[in-house]
Amino acid sequence: MARNFSRLSRIALGAALAAALAGCQQFGDVTGSIRQPSQKAASAEIGALEARYGANPGEKSASIAYARALRSATRYDEAVAVMQAAAVKSPKDEEVLGEYGKALADAGQLTQARDVLTRAYSPDRPRWDVMNVQGAVADRLGDHAAAMKFYGDALKIAPGQSGILTNLGLSYALAKQLPDAERTLREAAATPDADPRTRGDLALVLALEGKYGEAEQVARADLSADEARANVEAVKRMVGRSAG
Repeated sequence: MARNFSRLSRIALGAALAAALAGCQQFGDVTGSIRQPSQKAASAEIGALEARYGANPGEKSASIAYARALRSATRYDEAVAVMQAAAVKSPKDEEVLGEYGKALADAGQLTQARDVLTRAYSPDRPRWDVMNVQGAVADRLGDHAAAMKFYGDALKIAPGQSGILTNLGLSYALAKQLPDAERTLREAAATPDADPRTRGDLALVLALEGKYGEAEQVARADLSADEARANVEAVKRMVGRSAG
């Protein structure tokens, strides 16, 4: 997943914009449980979790911990295999199904992810983290109205959660509702747990609206002045090419 504004060189308008923005949406980190350790620490952690998992394949807690570590290392297909085994062993466990659906979403298996995630909670036990992923999946499948409904329901459970707000803002952008996207991403960026990805997405939307100076200012929170300026210039060029 794209993490910051420095990826703007990959963004174009129209269908390419939709693909790029959808690629920014959060699947793996919506629970707040997935860290980004150093490569050495990540390798050690994965090794320990793999040994624990190997002692009892399909066991719930070991499977979830191992799959999350694999996803944090972008080893998505392996995470899918781990959670698939757990889901076979515990086919009605909603936590297992939620983690399985997230792994499928990260791996790009969107239709299957959508189907699994519908079984990951019940009306009397709703889960905002799963709804957030359902929204991101719906956006990638092109159903922005459904995505916004999922995000809205998630926000009822977790008001002000930055990951949900960020995804909702990107959903507005995908639907070409840029003022709504800006408003929502500003709210997300103002939360205490906002990260560079959220600020980068706000900078992107501001640039797409032609607010280049403000976009550059927002981008400078996480990039050097030269990097921020270069990224805004990249958006200007792409907008110009699209207009031409």
